Amino acid sequence: MRILAGIRRSLEPTRPRVAGNSGPGAGRLQFIDPPSRVVERWKALASWGSGQAFSLSRSSCFYAAILGCLALPRAFAGDLATLSESQQKFVNELAAKSRSAESEHAAVITGVDGWFFLSSDIRFLSVGQFWGADAAKVSRAHKPESTDPIPAIVDFHDQLKRRGIDLLLVPVLPKAAIYPEKILPDVDLHGETAAPFLARFYDELRKREIDVVDLSPVFLQNRTSEHAPVFCKTDTHWSGLGCVLAARTIKEKIHEKLAGQPRKDYAAEWKETTIKGDLGDLAGPDAKKIEPEKIAIRTISDKETGAAINPDPNSPLLIIGDSHTLVFHDFLAEKSGLLDQVAYEIGFAPDLIGTRGSGATSVRVSLYRRARKDPGYLAKKKVIVWCFAAREFTESDQGWDKVPVGQ
Repeated sequence: MRILAGIRRSLEPTRPRVAGNSGPGAGRLQFIDPPSRVVERWKALASWGSGQAFSLSRSSCFYAAILGCLALPRAFAGDLATLSESQQKFVNELAAKSRSAESEHAAVITGVDGWFFLSSDIRFLSVGQFWGADAAKVSRAHKPESTDPIPAIVDFHDQLKRRGIDLLLVPVLPKAAIYPEKILPDVDLHGETAAPFLARFYDELRKREIDVVDLSPVFLQNRTSEHAPVFCKTDTHWSGLGCVLAARTIKEKIHEKLAGQPRKDYAAEWKETTIKGDLGDLAGPDAKKIEPEKIAIRTISDKETGAAINPDPNSPLLIIGDSHTLVFHDFLAEKSGLLDQVAYEIGFAPDLIGTRGSGATSVRVSLYRRARKDPGYLAKKKVIVWCFAAREFTESDQGWDKVPVGQ
């Protein structure tokens, strides 16, 4: 064990580190060596004794020899290759913008071409790994035991599974991950993902049998298509198109689980509407005025009566989450929210528990209260779609508590 500890200390300078929430460099992903150099070192160590020449210090040679005897797998080198140089530059520059915004107590960061970004979204993208042992270093949660989102998500999933209910997790990634050039026009990611740690987090959830939707592929594919963009320029939420794309993706994941449910005909119509994005108010009275924004929305209504779709408490499908479940349905527009779009895609109205606050813990508390008030409520549900802003993984001050589903 002492030898292995020495190996770890010898190689420590090559590891990526994430700074905490205080002091200079807070929230900034820091690399002592560039990723390419990290890979070179580990490949060299993995090939020790294979006839390839390289230079190491005397102590490093000793540990490398030990590693050679332990037959270190070559794949281990790839595990440490955390970010490409372009991704590292993107993350570091986002971190600088985040620190600047924090120092100025600014909730909004101005981009280019009329785009505005929530500073907490930018911080989330810049903190690096945010789960497991690293969660406490970067989380905004007030309680240390609530910083890691994984235990709470797994516990929620397991409780639902015991009741015969499937969970579909639908985090909404920050818009800077889809339109990185609108906040850092000088950084070229060469087609690489702008949210690499979020993708890895999804892999961690899937290892734990959590069904999670990554909206990145469909959003990137449609970022410049008809009715684009997929996010509002002046608001924290997805656009009408983003909402429709999310609903279609959800439908593909759940429709087989809801087979046999009576279907209803709905009418759909694309329209243009003007919104006053919330980032204007968040920017404060001294900020430059943000002009109203025109966006495309798809309105959904009953084909026979033209009436709006209301949540159905008896529906086998329940949507829970933050304001992404309410936007264009309860505010900014009508008949065009996630509930409306999902109803159109699957042919019947879901139930809805949405909050304008945090979609992490408080919405699960709301579900518990509903189930406690109506003991037979959860028995009607087959699928729960949990949709919220991905920044909640680090930015929720409530954190990630385990909450009972029902009695």
